Amino acid sequence: MVIAISLMACGAGESNVLEGNRTGILHYGNGAEPQGLDPHVVTGVPENHLIRALFEGLAVKNPITLEPEPGVAQRWEFSDEGKVITFFLNPEARWSNGEQLTASDYVWSWNRALHPETGNLYAYMLYPVKNAEAYAKGKIKDFTEVGVKALNDTTLEVTLNAPTPYFIQLMDHYSTFAVHPETLLKFGKMTDRFTPWTRVGSMVSNGAFVLTDWALNRHIKMAKSEHYWDRDKVSLNGVVFYPTENVVSEERMFRVEQLHYTAVVPLDKIPVYRERPNTPYLQSPYLGTYYYLVNTERPPVDNVKVRQALSMAVDREKLVRSVLQETAVPAYSITPPDTLGYFPPQVFSYDPDKARALLAEAGYPNGEGWPGLEIIYNTQEAHRKIAVAIQQMWKSELNVDITLANQEWKVYLNSVSQRDFQVARRGWIGDYVDANNFLDLFITDGGNNNTGYSNPIYDDLILQRAPRAQSREERYALFTEAETMLMEEMPIIPIYTYTSKHLIHPSVEGMYPNLMDSLNLKYVKLHPEQTLSGEVN
Repeated sequence: MVIAISLMACGAGESNVLEGNRTGILHYGNGAEPQGLDPHVVTGVPENHLIRALFEGLAVKNPITLEPEPGVAQRWEFSDEGKVITFFLNPEARWSNGEQLTASDYVWSWNRALHPETGNLYAYMLYPVKNAEAYAKGKIKDFTEVGVKALNDTTLEVTLNAPTPYFIQLMDHYSTFAVHPETLLKFGKMTDRFTPWTRVGSMVSNGAFVLTDWALNRHIKMAKSEHYWDRDKVSLNGVVFYPTENVVSEERMFRVEQLHYTAVVPLDKIPVYRERPNTPYLQSPYLGTYYYLVNTERPPVDNVKVRQALSMAVDREKLVRSVLQETAVPAYSITPPDTLGYFPPQVFSYDPDKARALLAEAGYPNGEGWPGLEIIYNTQEAHRKIAVAIQQMWKSELNVDITLANQEWKVYLNSVSQRDFQVARRGWIGDYVDANNFLDLFITDGGNNNTGYSNPIYDDLILQRAPRAQSREERYALFTEAETMLMEEMPIIPIYTYTSKHLIHPSVEGMYPNLMDSLNLKYVKLHPEQTLSGEVN
């Protein structure tokens, strides 16, 4: 209704895009209303876009190559065979209140990010740091034993357990960002969650933009920061983010030039946009996997044979062709193929005969005695269509009845985190380009392991043996061993490998396609002379 009102209100006047091009304000469709803006608490993609506009890490990703480049840190040096990294902070790096950002701010912030009472689901991202895992799990209490030290205001020393090829990439992930200690402590303890420090008028951040307005379920507005160290390179004067769970309304907003950018594109519109000359539709490879989480402690999916049967009864080729409009690649593993040269094993395929035999072995021949199963998914039309297709496949091939339940984003996140589901739709987008980022999801008690899966051999492969491998070949062989084990035990049902799909107004420059669909708003510019031509009905 809010979107409909906004469309009616602007019908007689200047559109958001025309006004935004004139004033330097980007209008951005961002999917769901965010869970929050605390870098050490949230987990979603919509939150990622917002937080990376408000904050900046020690390093950032180049928007074209994804190679790390200076952020808060001007440079970094490796020593002791790659186990010690020294970050040299930019003395001009400032908080949005004008204060200098210091190495001590990072020590305090990583203490918070790793502290057991914070409940940071991404704490494991910092486990490559010496004693970080032990501290996060309460095995040691003294944070000074963790391998992060402020040598002075602008020098941060980080000691790792072992050389970690992707560690600098992690510095652009929001779970490693610094937060402003004094601001957080105004509203509670260091480890408190969802306090008012992230509200308009309270938040102190260090990125290219500052928070100016948050109207729940309507918009989040940001303005260019006066204190950002690289502000001269920031072309935009501000950004307005819109919660656009209704993808049909989002596409309409784009057509009438109320948005410069859409988070997704309705599946049934993609063929039409593909046929347009100078189309605003952009589809690119994307480092992400769409899959179904399985709660391995809830019947009937607590039985591995049931999980295997369900997975083998999904015709992924048909799903990609008929439902997804050829916008994805069938997936038979958690890791996308060719992730920095790593190709995951395929240990199963579409095999309805074997699926029926496994289901019978599990005690449900031809679906007899089936106790029922529910799939939950967050509200979005594409998720519903996929769930309906899979529901029909499981009924046709296995004669089992499946119910579907859609949930609003925050409710869905809570259901998943509390493990209040049997099967749940899930997607994982790489935080850095390495297979480890997908495989470490399923370590025992990992912050984002919502399946109940636990295997000490798997944990040892991912947490101990792979990090200490002496070569890429040895490391990838260990990953293959772990992923084979994972897909045999099937705590997830992989469905497809993503592509990114957006509508981008011709006036926008600097939204480059890349494997992580990573956006750095510092590079975005608007050109008023470029207009959207043509019409899609």
